[in-house]
Amino acid sequence: MVKNLKNLIIVMIVLTAISIGGYFVYKNNDQAAGAGFLSAQKAAEKAIDFINQNMLPEGITASLIEAVEDNGLYKFKLNVESQDQATEEHTAYVTKDGKLLFVDVIDMDKSIESESPGPVAIDVPKEEKPDVKLFIMSYCPYGLQAQKMFLPVYELLGKKADMGVYFVNYIMHGEEEINENLIQYCIQKQEPQKFINYLGCFVKDGDSEKCLSGAGVDQGKLADCIMTTDKEYNIYSQYEDQSTWLNGQFPKFDVHTDLNEQYGIRGSPTVVINGSIVQISPRSPEQFKQVVCQAFNASPEECEQALSGTAFSSGFGLEEGSGSGGDCGP
Repeated sequence: MVKNLKNLIIVMIVLTAISIGGYFVYKNNDQAAGAGFLSAQKAAEKAIDFINQNMLPEGITASLIEAVEDNGLYKFKLNVESQDQATEEHTAYVTKDGKLLFVDVIDMDKSIESESPGPVAIDVPKEEKPDVKLFIMSYCPYGLQAQKMFLPVYELLGKKADMGVYFVNYIMHGEEEINENLIQYCIQKQEPQKFINYLGCFVKDGDSEKCLSGAGVDQGKLADCIMTTDKEYNIYSQYEDQSTWLNGQFPKFDVHTDLNEQYGIRGSPTVVINGSIVQISPRSPEQFKQVVCQAFNASPEECEQALSGTAFSSGFGLEEGSGSGGDCGP
């Protein structure tokens, strides 16, 4: 999903560069009439059809959200959805005759800000020692993005707040997600001091075996924990029995079902701080740190330390500069 969406953006940027000159020729030669112009809806639908037929690989689909006129163009919002139902929202532009497609435009009346975003006002209960839970699916690209957001803040504030990774009570990415969920669950349960090293390695490229070895995880204890947990929650047997799946589509992963029900967890990622679901946007370490720091009765001095204000990419890898709007859920 991540690579495909990156390719989509690259292709659209190239298309924009090629078409900008043509647009202004078109603009100068056809000032009068408006003849041949389409409605915003029709032009956007034409652009969506073009994107689906020519720019997206099999299994990924764009759909129109809305279209409006904006400074002589039609601006439209679209969802790009993969087979695992993970979605990302994008904005694009199309000329009024439906002939030229633009990935974005730059408003030259506005300056481009390079600073990290300022503090965000979040209405979250305060505690002496905040309780911070990140619910994810281990192979959800946006769950991985949130874990990369989580790691620097844990390293900064993990001794001042109760912070942990928890699991949505169903899976969307096959048996490998069950395997990885169990690995992360058991490391946190048995050797929590090794979890951050393991996770910092895993989010780079998803190589569990390398990361287990690098973090020094006791694989005998890990195997025993996985076996015990599977027996307690019937995880693999439910995976094999589709009649038990959520909505007949998603295998159950019940290790944190009680917490999912308590907080109303619906998808990955979901952040719960002091019992309240909190939206983090952008999913940058700095933004997450600011929200966590607002959950203290008295913020510790570590909150004065600045972290990166840019969101990491979704999926594996440590690239920065990605959006923060996607999630995995039904």
